[in-house]
Amino acid sequence: MALLEVKDLHASYGATEILHGVSFSVEAGEFCCIIGANGCGKTTLLKNTMGLLHPTAGSVSMDGEDVLAMDERALARRFAYIPQEHTPPFPFAVRDVVLMGRTPYLSRLSFVSAKDRRIAFDAMCQMGIEGLAGEDYTALSGGQRQLVLIARALAQQPRLLVMDEPTASLDFGNQQLVLARMRKLARAGMAVVMVTHDPDHALYCANKVVVMDAGRKLCEGTPGETITTEVLQRIYQTRVDVLDVRLEDGRLKRVCVPADEEEFCSA
Repeated sequence: MALLEVKDLHASYGATEILHGVSFSVEAGEFCCIIGANGCGKTTLLKNTMGLLHPTAGSVSMDGEDVLAMDERALARRFAYIPQEHTPPFPFAVRDVVLMGRTPYLSRLSFVSAKDRRIAFDAMCQMGIEGLAGEDYTALSGGQRQLVLIARALAQQPRLLVMDEPTASLDFGNQQLVLARMRKLARAGMAVVMVTHDPDHALYCANKVVVMDAGRKLCEGTPGETITTEVLQRIYQTRVDVLDVRLEDGRLKRVCVPADEEEFCSA
């Protein structure tokens, strides 16, 4: 049984159908990237998968249990969502932002326990940010903030991490830092689902890719099976070459190279 199973999902905004029969699955330890052009339904698929929106047809299950039948507390113990960015209304310390991940385990009148603080500290250690515990979250760099949000998600002790373009506002160095930490989590057994518009991110991180096109799943498989010149040209409506480049240390790395402007305009 797959950890996450999405079957024949349909979703609409008003009278407009956005998702048309999308199905995919995710196993524990799998890093699944959902790629596609802007407006193709990636975020809508993510929100329906997490139970934040209700599909018009189809089903989403986790460990065989209907996601829509779970209450908010149960959902928060299974899924952890990492947004693109987050600005709290007050200048919380990093440790307090991470401790917010323990909310699903607290009753209305209970207080944070020593166990909760230990779990939050362990989450910060996993992200290598324990030295920032007392720092003002709002004063951190974009990359550091994103690592704090991942630590907060880990403090929820979820089965699945869900991210919607988590590197969209980060510079190249911080993108690589965040992606490397997420890849390490997947290799340790965490299931990860990440929406991205950048196929190079999928080549770097993923062992499964779901390609979306106009609200439908175009294909699903390994990065090598799905990230091809033909697929990328179809979904992005531009010429993209997928090349294998040999690095100085002898390793082969697959990269996506867009066509020159003159070449694209003359195509």
